[in-house]
Amino acid sequence: MKKLDGQIVIVTGGARGIGEGICKIFCKEGATVFLWDILEKGRKTADNILSNRGSIFFQKVDVSSQDSVDFAVGEIIKNYGKVDVLINNAGVIRDRSILKMTREEWDKVQSVNVDSLFITTKSVLPHMKAANYGRIISASSVNAFQGAFGQTNYSASKAAIVGFTHSLCREVGKYNITVNTVAPGFIQSEMTDSMPEEVIKAGIAQIPMGRIGTPEDMGYVYLFLASKEAGFVSGHTLHANGGAMPF
Repeated sequence: MKKLDGQIVIVTGGARGIGEGICKIFCKEGATVFLWDILEKGRKTADNILSNRGSIFFQKVDVSSQDSVDFAVGEIIKNYGKVDVLINNAGVIRDRSILKMTREEWDKVQSVNVDSLFITTKSVLPHMKAANYGRIISASSVNAFQGAFGQTNYSASKAAIVGFTHSLCREVGKYNITVNTVAPGFIQSEMTDSMPEEVIKAGIAQIPMGRIGTPEDMGYVYLFLASKEAGFVSGHTLHANGGAMPF
């Protein structure tokens, strides 16, 4: 039996990068995945996974809008009656040193990276509570712990996710719902692909495993936390960084 047979999973920000990797691994393990993204690329990602016999549906969802999220969740409940796993992966960056950063750049990062957790959880949680089962996993970052130049907005948002996770797990544990966070390190993405080769080499030099992480690596990390076998793991931040110290 596959680890997620019969499970209904939402992956926010699933169009590319780590989100795409999660969708691929979860479909491979038998889940029916709802890929949420504001990017139309999510439709192509879902179609590619479908061509490999995955069960996946694209929903164009703005995770910073309660109405958008509630409508999408309503469609899932109407057709499937439950949501087993919520992956809060959607996120944005607006890097700039704080003296140059605009309030709009600060607010945009908090809205997508932090406010969305409240919005998605608020919508999904009643259904998990009714089922007496659920997995909520959110994406933090190594930079929540070590910071990065030009990322006060991003690092603050990713640190907030850790606090959210610690508090929520105390509220929902009695309903057999676990709440965890993943803090990825240096992971291959469209952003890293555009970096100069010497920057990539310098980053890899800090990783004991001697390589950059892949979206599929992250997919397997999320798979463990989403599995029934991880039923006694809650309130935890799993650092997935190839051995690089987060601070």
